[in-house]
Amino acid sequence: MSVDPLELSELISGIVRGEVVEADTETHYREPLVGFAAADDVRWAELRRVVTPVHMLPQELLPGAQSAVSFFIPFESSVVEANALRRGPVAHEWAVAYVETNALIGQITRRLIESLAPLGIRGAAEPATYNFDPVTLVSRWSHKSVAVIAGLGSFGVHHLVITDAGCAGRFGSVVIDAELPVSTSDSMERCLYYHDGSCLACVSRCPIGALDLDTGIDKQRCWTRCQAVAKMYAEVGKADVCGKCALGPCATQSPV
Repeated sequence: MSVDPLELSELISGIVRGEVVEADTETHYREPLVGFAAADDVRWAELRRVVTPVHMLPQELLPGAQSAVSFFIPFESSVVEANALRRGPVAHEWAVAYVETNALIGQITRRLIESLAPLGIRGAAEPATYNFDPVTLVSRWSHKSVAVIAGLGSFGVHHLVITDAGCAGRFGSVVIDAELPVSTSDSMERCLYYHDGSCLACVSRCPIGALDLDTGIDKQRCWTRCQAVAKMYAEVGKADVCGKCALGPCATQSPV
């Protein structure tokens, strides 16, 4: 069955936005962003150099893959404000948002795959998290990197992707074996430090000093902190999250 790529992109975007609007969650969200990338984009191979030598290509996740769908679900500003109130403790709202949004991403990817199947389109997805090596803490499928290839944003000093809706939220992605119109990927730098050197809020906000401009992020120290938070909020689910580095001027918008 032949499906017009533009109509398919509109269908996919509509499903993502509909699932977010109708989400039965304590967490509230802003308008999600959706972007598309070609499976033969040369930047996929580059991920094996900058992320991990074993980063999967779209065709490894789904044989015959032609496109990747990336989506970003931005938290409502009240979630950001709650976590910004104090430097150390992670806000209950942020912990809940992390758990609920991970589940929502799984729901969205399942819905996309199920909805495209009657059109003769196959899809495959990796979970929102916990798909990383427990020793190196590096994922074989980086949703953030997919977002950059799909034109949704650029990386900041904090190793988060800053979109036009900021970085405070969660990413998901799906690979499909159908053509989609590739999102315009601009080279705009959204991180203020990389833009003009004017901001290092993420570094100063990290309560454990896990971010350093010269050495990058200390993943082991960060992970230890996140596991401690998970124990604190065990009642809400697996909330191994901190998010303090995501609360600067790039939290809810692109500051550039």
